[in-house]
Amino acid sequence: MVLEKYILAVITTNPSKVPSGATVFSCENKEEMESIAANLEAILDGIAHALNEELYVIVKH
Repeated sequence: MVLEKYILAVITTNPSKVPSGATVFSCENKEEMESIAANLEAILDGIAHALNEELYVIVKH
C-alpha cells in the first residue's frame, strides 16, 4: 500500500483543538503561525492549507 495523500504537520495557535497523532507546532500568534506554515511548506515539500484562523495543515498531495 502506498500513501499518496497525507498530513505532514499541523500548525496552530490553539493546540487543544488538534487531535493526537499529528506532528503539531504550537504558535503564540497568527503571524508566527503563518511564518512557520510557509517555512514547513517549503522544507517538507508540501502544501499549506489554512482551515481557519487558528489552524494550518501541511499536506502531501
